[in-house]
Amino acid sequence: QVQLVESGGGSVQAGGSLRLSCAASGYTGSRNCMGWFRQVPGKEREGVATSYTGRGSTYYADSVKGRFNTSPDSAKNTVYLKMNRLKPEDPAMYYCAADSAAWKCLVAGFRKDYNYWGQGTQVTVSS
Repeated sequence: QVQLVESGGGSVQAGGSLRLSCAASGYTGSRNCMGWFRQVPGKEREGVATSYTGRGSTYYADSVKGRFNTSPDSAKNTVYLKMNRLKPEDPAMYYCAADSAAWKCLVAGFRKDYNYWGQGTQVTVSS
């Protein structure tokens, strides 16, 4: 059974940094599409970043480009999201997602039909 567990969320001041982790278990394969999404109450879940472990390619939402960095560690079955220069508009529940279909990472935009999702980790930013 595949399980994704996020960690690393918390509260930070605006301008600060956090690193989120997503540990995958029961999930095999070296070429996977890993995504990070976020959601605030009353709004749709939005894509933040994706990484395709087969090529090391990444894709970012315009709102986080240049501030966030996602990096998979295939040896540890873990993907990270380093968030720098956090802004008051970044607070949300952050979710990681995984899928073996590489094309979901390689198309423009963010797909939301990933096969596997974590439970989320909360990020709060204080001004």
